[in-house]
Amino acid sequence: MKKVLVLLLAIAMLCTVFAACAQKVETSGDEGTQAVEEVAGKPVVAFLMPTKEQPIWAAYGERLVEAFEGAGYETTLEYAEDMVERQVAQIENAVLNEAEYIVLASVDSYAVSDAVEKAKADGVTIIACDRLIMNTEAVDYYVTFDLVRMGEIQGEFIEGALGLDAGEAGPFNLEIFSGSPDDPNSFLFYEGAMDVLQPYLDEGKLVVQSGQVDIDVNGTLKWDGAAAQARMDNILSAYYSEGETVDAVLAAADCVALGVISSLNSMGYGQGDLAFPVVVGQDCEITAIKSILAGQQSMSVFLDAVVLADKVLGLVDSLVAGEEPKIDDSYNNDVIDVPTALYDPVLVTEENYEILIDRGFYTAEDLQ
Repeated sequence: MKKVLVLLLAIAMLCTVFAACAQKVETSGDEGTQAVEEVAGKPVVAFLMPTKEQPIWAAYGERLVEAFEGAGYETTLEYAEDMVERQVAQIENAVLNEAEYIVLASVDSYAVSDAVEKAKADGVTIIACDRLIMNTEAVDYYVTFDLVRMGEIQGEFIEGALGLDAGEAGPFNLEIFSGSPDDPNSFLFYEGAMDVLQPYLDEGKLVVQSGQVDIDVNGTLKWDGAAAQARMDNILSAYYSEGETVDAVLAAADCVALGVISSLNSMGYGQGDLAFPVVVGQDCEITAIKSILAGQQSMSVFLDAVVLADKVLGLVDSLVAGEEPKIDDSYNNDVIDVPTALYDPVLVTEENYEILIDRGFYTAEDLQ
């Protein structure tokens, strides 16, 4: 009888231990780290985003956590606030916290290569998110929108808005504000836009008065809107002081377009007979949508965080199940061709901006 009682007590103690292991645990670290809940059979997935300052990254982080936790995964979410050293530390912490998958939108696509190589050596699967990790073999997959198509959408909008596709000969004055040179996406955006616009430049129907056509001279380091504004100020003063006006601006992103628009406003564009030029962007930042509704920025491009999260979740689900994930293309990171899952960007103008409200990106009150 005593032996039976001892055995029953031992079983009860084991049950208590297992129950405790199933309880909710809290992660610690930088602001933005999320509570995680252990679920049997599901690995830990760490989401490392560059910054909360741009709404697109905040939306990505939130939707990724929602999708994965809804599917039973453990998750952590951290933002590096555009500091490489902080993101490197976050990668190292993710490994220490036994993450099996790291989904990384890098602050600097080159500077994190050593950190991801160490994580990969510890058995972590590395998934680049919207920013390809460069110059390393330690990248397993890349999930992003169609980067070249993004630029094509911007170029096609300029083409249509100026009537070039309908035979207008111009010449129209265009200025180009590419993305950050340390972000490989910038070059693909530029490639897509120039695939559309270069023929018109060759024919003289489009003219870049500043002569700053190549991406190595028209890039905007760190996507800095203030730098874009200063550069536009200089261009307007140097090349548009004798009656010439700007007809269109290719801005690689909304944060860049914001600086361009501030410069144009200071020079009197949109007042009297001085019409506001066509200005394109991407990311659908709230300032950009308000600018579109005010008749200044002409369009933006929506990167649906819900669709991104579904793509990443589908990829990880396939890997956990031991299946081959669906791959649409590959992108070269200077070392290897990284298998890539793509989703489509969506053109947003004054006519269809409500899509952002419908998808929960903003409320109607946000845009007032």
